[in-house]
Amino acid sequence: MEPNRVLLVDDEPRQLEILKTILAREGYDIDTAATAESATTALRDAPAAVILTDLKLPGRDGISLLEEAARVTPDSCVIIMTAHGTIDTAVEAMKKGAFDYLTKPLVRDTVVLAVRRAMEKTRLLRENQALQEQLVDRFSLTNVIGDHGKMQEVSRLVMKVAPSASTVVIYGESGTGKELIARAIHYNSPRASRPFHAINCAAIPEPLLESELFGHERGAFTGAVARKVGLFEEASGSTLFLDEVGDLPMAMQAKLLRALQEKEIRRVGGNASIPVDARAASARTSTTG
Repeated sequence: MEPNRVLLVDDEPRQLEILKTILAREGYDIDTAATAESATTALRDAPAAVILTDLKLPGRDGISLLEEAARVTPDSCVIIMTAHGTIDTAVEAMKKGAFDYLTKPLVRDTVVLAVRRAMEKTRLLRENQALQEQLVDRFSLTNVIGDHGKMQEVSRLVMKVAPSASTVVIYGESGTGKELIARAIHYNSPRASRPFHAINCAAIPEPLLESELFGHERGAFTGAVARKVGLFEEASGSTLFLDEVGDLPMAMQAKLLRALQEKEIRRVGGNASIPVDARAASARTSTTG
């Protein structure tokens, strides 16, 4: 994808020319198309960071192009242009993934600002994807596991459990890389696109531990001036690493077990059960390896 490319789609030649002039002066590389079909071809040949398309087009409309762009260039931001009478349709387009919509007649500064914001979003998405790829590479098994026979056995176990959603307990002496193995499991799993979360259970004071794990409601205790989302909610769809889980108080272990079994938590001071899908990986120190 060209990071500075904008694809303009409109069946009115005069409108295309005006938009092209405005955005070219802002330093963007511009492609134009008059139909959704030609726009799709242009995207396949030279993916654009931002697509600015009219809602009404001959043949397939802007909604159809939005859906096609999501398949062809999923990292692109789509801005819909619409007349006042079709704003409801434009709002529906945003529900389907459009970044923004502009109403005609267009205002120059509004167009420039919308494209600038869309460019910033695509830039952040690219940077996030690049960082994610670096993390996946860093914690790939070839970079974590050594050649020793026992480490090769660990490698086989990691590859066996990584694709599943099963809870994992990692035993080992202090400093042997238990968290590194937990990260390797996460970044070789279907959850790799989500952030890895970790907490050292032994380092959190007992009165704060439940709040850290499950969150709390405003007013649940002195100092709870706002609602707090706990790590189980933050890690939903991802992996939560619980280091030194054996140091948890028995009452907390019971609540943790319920959260893992029922896949739901209840914030401190709250009554509602909140569904979560956090995969738990825990570590315990073992002097026997």
